[in-house]
Amino acid sequence: MKPHPDSLQRFLFEQSHVRGELVHLDDAWRAVLERHDYPPSLRAVMGELMAAAVLLAATLKLKGLLILQIQGRGPVTLLVVECDGELNVRATAKWQGELDGIAFAQMVGDGRFVITLDPRDGGQTYQGIVALDGDSVAEVLQNYMLRSDQLETRLWLAADAQGAAGLLLQKMPGEGGYAVAEQDDEHDTDMWQRVTMLTDTLQREELLGLPAVELIRRLYGEEDVRLFDTQQVAFRCSCSRDRVARMLKMLGRDEVQSVLDEQGVAEVTCEFCNHQYRFDKVDAEQVFASQAFASGVALDGSAAVH
Repeated sequence: MKPHPDSLQRFLFEQSHVRGELVHLDDAWRAVLERHDYPPSLRAVMGELMAAAVLLAATLKLKGLLILQIQGRGPVTLLVVECDGELNVRATAKWQGELDGIAFAQMVGDGRFVITLDPRDGGQTYQGIVALDGDSVAEVLQNYMLRSDQLETRLWLAADAQGAAGLLLQKMPGEGGYAVAEQDDEHDTDMWQRVTMLTDTLQREELLGLPAVELIRRLYGEEDVRLFDTQQVAFRCSCSRDRVARMLKMLGRDEVQSVLDEQGVAEVTCEFCNHQYRFDKVDAEQVFASQAFASGVALDGSAAVH
């Protein structure tokens, strides 16, 4: 029995401040793979980062956008995953050379990890940048979370050619007065140690192959677990012709004109979804119409930008 595709399951251990989330990506993950021919070892890392981004976005209950970036100094120079508050996700990567048989640390080299929270509502954007500390995507994120939020967080991640999955456990701060908080903390610590030990028995095949509810019951059958409604996850790219036009405006008339003169058409390909946008001379005229009207200068030259 396959897991419900592209869904996130939240759960809570009753009478404690320990919570969990479990995500399965099926169609969304394959949508990424269908658009680019990534090497197998890179696919595994990308799938893990994609699952992790959905888990973290869900914990943050973000209204805007969460962006996870691994900026490498090895064969893999960039890994980017974006996930919004509705759990729409997209991913891309850049690499060079052969990656077969290369471990994560060798793949990314002495790079850095960047997490960006963009509220998209006029609020302040947050960005954290740290060195890549860990031998896997899970270790890098766990170390970042512990240092930045002082929240104990554990991640179990897996990906193959068919799907990606992840499980997150998090120990939240207790509430109440000092005596209550001290008692709660002791109980939460016992719970945390017990459930993380149980989750460490999780096999990669189980994480990828078992439905969420079955997996939770198998791992935590002796615990009192509350399940919440599932939330759907989807691949969705936010690129558009209007956004590309704004990018061309930022490049400037002279830069776009030089491409038009050389190539005859301006072609811009989205690195996430691989969709191609083409702008010929008439399109470029329209992009810069307001500026041309203001300055009295129009684009000339033949054809479009590449």
